[in-house]
Amino acid sequence: MVIYYFVWQYAPFVNIRHYDYDNKGINKDIKGDDMEKYIVMDEMTKSDWPAVQAIYEEGIQTGNATFDTVAPTWEEWNAQHIASCRFVVREDDRVIGWIALSPYSTKRAYQGVAEVSIYISQHSAGKGIGRKLMEILIKESEASGFWTLQAGIFPENTASLTLHKKFGFEEVGIRKRIGKLNGVWRDVVLLERRSSKVGMD
Repeated sequence: MVIYYFVWQYAPFVNIRHYDYDNKGINKDIKGDDMEKYIVMDEMTKSDWPAVQAIYEEGIQTGNATFDTVAPTWEEWNAQHIASCRFVVREDDRVIGWIALSPYSTKRAYQGVAEVSIYISQHSAGKGIGRKLMEILIKESEASGFWTLQAGIFPENTASLTLHKKFGFEEVGIRKRIGKLNGVWRDVVLLERRSSKVGMD
């Protein structure tokens, strides 16, 4: 199963004054002196699904995020994704981005390999949300025993390619005309990130 990504513009958070981890190891970013307005990296729950689905639908509309033309239901999405390593970004309690893993294979030999899915709301571009999501995903995936993360991205989605490469994903190759989207054959760039901490025996 190949997962694709929503196009977004990469940029660091602005005016970040405080950064720490709560007791779950999930970080909080508080911007400037306004302590009531903050961005929180949080674990995804079922109650987040309406917002997660809406952001997924934004990605579909770009034409460069996924082969899907209709967003899945919660039941479909939940069955296809690994129960751990699901995170959302909340800004003033509003979900503005999410990231999750899906299994690469049911074979035991591949139990530490997973595919990444990351989507950012188009209204939150330029805040560095993707960077923060990728940071926590890598940290938590390694803690959960995953040694390889892979991603399949449309070559037109240059922002997502840039993001993944900044986090050590290397291009494996291009899957030529792997599938049709709205009647048009599309290529997919395959990338992989091998952990330097997990599976080193």
